[in-house]
Amino acid sequence: MIARLLLQNTIVVVAIGALLFATAGSLGWPAAWVMLIVSAILGPACGLWLARTDPALLAERLRPTFQANQPAADKIFMLIFFLALLLWLVAIGLDRRANASDVPLLLQVLGLAMYLLSIAFIMWVFRENSFAAPVVKVQAARHQRVISSGPYAFVRHPMYSGIMLYFLGIPLLLGSWWGVAIAPVFAILFAIRARIEERALVEGLPDYADYAERVRYRLVPGLW
Repeated sequence: MIARLLLQNTIVVVAIGALLFATAGSLGWPAAWVMLIVSAILGPACGLWLARTDPALLAERLRPTFQANQPAADKIFMLIFFLALLLWLVAIGLDRRANASDVPLLLQVLGLAMYLLSIAFIMWVFRENSFAAPVVKVQAARHQRVISSGPYAFVRHPMYSGIMLYFLGIPLLLGSWWGVAIAPVFAILFAIRARIEERALVEGLPDYADYAERVRYRLVPGLW
């Protein structure tokens, strides 16, 4: 499992780096190197922490993003999400090539801080929710139950909230206003996915409807 973790993380980091540098047309992009190095360190570090504290969750997170018991709507979502992610990275790289954005260094540092905060927040989610699978499904074999502690006491889908810090922080770190402008697309996609997930959870977990009545907001407290 550890070998698979290291392999998957390496493939993702190398693929993102190759795409960014290819579209930017240059390896001389210090912020991109910072992002890739941080990602290459944090991915295995977080995975090793999960291997020690919750190996069943790590095994679930390493499973494919397309699975047999996954709702068709979620499979369609994943295809659209990966396409949006690809276009987002290409836009950031082309922004760099065209020198179209002038993001102050202070905001780039803020972007790095948002990226790190995103990772920390997601690890909090993992600590509270051992059923945080990469796909929409009810894990009957693992006796899945409703989680209402930690961040789940404030919003019903805190992982998506944390991921949005990533999609705002990364383009700031990389100095791309184009990437920042595209980030709201991911908020819309996660809002759609939250509804897909909730349909599956209401059907599969008897207590989820009651939990949804207690915790009103899906992604942002006081807003939605």
